[in-house]
Amino acid sequence: MLKRLSSREKFEQLIANFEPLIRKAFEDAVEDIKSRAEIGRIIERLERRDIDGAMRALHIDPAAFRPVDTAIATAYNGGGVATTGRLPPIRQPGGGQVIIRFDTRNVRAENWLRDHSGRLITNIVEDQRNAIRTAMVNGLERGANPRSNALDIVGRLNRVTGRREGGIIGLTAQQERFAANYLEDLLSGDPARMRATLERARRDKRFDRSVIKAINEERPVDAELAGRMVGRYRDRMLQLRGETIARTETMAALNESQMEAMRQAVDGGVDPTAIVKVWRSAHDNRVRDSHRAMHGQEVSLNGKFTCPTGAVLAYPGDPEAPASEIINCRCWMETKIEFLAGLE
Repeated sequence: MLKRLSSREKFEQLIANFEPLIRKAFEDAVEDIKSRAEIGRIIERLERRDIDGAMRALHIDPAAFRPVDTAIATAYNGGGVATTGRLPPIRQPGGGQVIIRFDTRNVRAENWLRDHSGRLITNIVEDQRNAIRTAMVNGLERGANPRSNALDIVGRLNRVTGRREGGIIGLTAQQERFAANYLEDLLSGDPARMRATLERARRDKRFDRSVIKAINEERPVDAELAGRMVGRYRDRMLQLRGETIARTETMAALNESQMEAMRQAVDGGVDPTAIVKVWRSAHDNRVRDSHRAMHGQEVSLNGKFTCPTGAVLAYPGDPEAPASEIINCRCWMETKIEFLAGLE
């Protein structure tokens, strides 16, 4: 006999289905930008110290991230369909059954998807442009070879995989600052700064012996080797970026679609006062203390959950809440309709 999945298990199943989809869409968009960048043109513009021209040759624009938009819409639809599919049988006063189907063409649903995805993609594009522009300026100021500067941004071609690795494209401005500081520390020749690089969680530990050897010999890490180390560091930061976007956006899409499914149920005649939202914690040592304290908190359909920090959220992963409350959040929301819900 097949085991009946709990509400939590059903939600985790949805995450398992859609999180990889959004992550791959982001990774594919980054790869597309790297593969289409005009390397020769970027180098030529940097030689002329034309930052704007070099930026244009990268062709970083919102259209490149439309696959992310599509993946979020797919997750949103999946979450809404799953929610309406588990609604209890609801009868009209005359005995007829109320049928609720999730409609992504509903004006509210379309507006949320358009506005949310639009803000997300705009932020991704602008943050990357800022990171890349800063890297170009820094490269020119330190007298870096234009070709090396360009490859630091786009990534160097792996002859085996045919893909570019170690570039800045896809990283946030903050992540690139981490990478730039990592390079400076490796090249500093300062034993304390070099030793501190061995504590970076995203470093490739296979290079640790080279760093220790340089420290013992009282010299900086070889520039070419340091470049490779930072390239691997950027790749791992990019992986983290994709995972973070995927988790955060999957949570937002699934929970917002639950809300919309319930609104559509109300449109179909369900009494809104019979709908309750319940905050559920993941119940492990990775959960924020504040979110653990919210476990079991109940609010109305249009109500807000109140966090001990003072933040209010419509649901876990609410994009309107502070980033500190939603990034990598793994809590979930249960929506319930009282079995004897009346009809308007």
